[in-house]
Amino acid sequence: MTSPFLRNRQRKLAAAAGAAIATTAIAAPDEATEAGQEYAALKVRLHDNLRQLQDVESHEARKPLKKQFLASFAPWVMGVVDADEPVQDEIVMTCMVWAIDIGEFEVAVKIGEFALRHGLAMPERYKRSVACFLREDIAQIEIDAPITVDHALLVRIESLTADADMPDAAKAKLHKALGRSWRAKAEAFDASDDSAPAGGAAAFLTEALAQLKRALSLDKAAGVKKDIEQVQRQLAKLREAAEAEAATE
Repeated sequence: MTSPFLRNRQRKLAAAAGAAIATTAIAAPDEATEAGQEYAALKVRLHDNLRQLQDVESHEARKPLKKQFLASFAPWVMGVVDADEPVQDEIVMTCMVWAIDIGEFEVAVKIGEFALRHGLAMPERYKRSVACFLREDIAQIEIDAPITVDHALLVRIESLTADADMPDAAKAKLHKALGRSWRAKAEAFDASDDSAPAGGAAAFLTEALAQLKRALSLDKAAGVKKDIEQVQRQLAKLREAAEAEAATE
C-alpha cells in the first residue's frame, strides 16, 4: 500500500507534469523532469498491472484487481486532473476505464470531463474516443442493470458528449438509458413531495419519450420500440385522468 508521503509526492509531481507542458502541444510528461521520471516508473507498474489482468479470464474476478490498481494510481490521477492542464497520460485514461468497470462512475466522469476539455485521446488498445467510451460503456451498464447509474450523472454525460463524433448506435445507447431513467422517475413520482417539479409525472414521461425517439432515430435496432409504445400509453392515461378531473370541477 502506498504511504501518505508517497501519495502526496505523486500528486504534486502529477500536477507538475501538467504544468510543465501547459504551453506546448499535448504530450506525455517529459522524462527529463522529475515528474516525467515518476510517470515513466508508474507506467512500468501500469503495464505490469495490465499483464496481470490479461492472465485472469473472468471479468468478474478482474474487478477486485482493478479496484486495487485504481486506488494505487489515485494520487497521480487526481494530481493530473486537479492541475487541469493538457497532458496525454496513459495512466489517467486507463484509470477512467477501470473506474467504469468497477462502478466508480463519478470518478470516471471526472476524468472523462478533464480529458474531453483538453482533447486527450484514449490509449490505442481501446480503439474508441474518450467521448464514445465514456458514453457507450456507462450507458450499456445502465441498460443492463437499471438504476445502477445515478440519473443526474447520465444527464451530465449526455451534456459532455452530445456533440462528439461517434457511431450512431453508440450514441443511441445513452438516449435509451436516459429514456428508461426518465420513465423510472415518472413512475416513482410523488405529487405530495415539496420538491416535485411543475408538470409532474407527465413532464418526466415527455422527456422519456423524446429520449427514446432519439435513440430510435439514431439506431433502428436500439430496442426501444416497446418502450416508446408503453410511454405513449402512460401519457395518454395521464391526459385522460387530467381531462376527467377537469370535467368534474
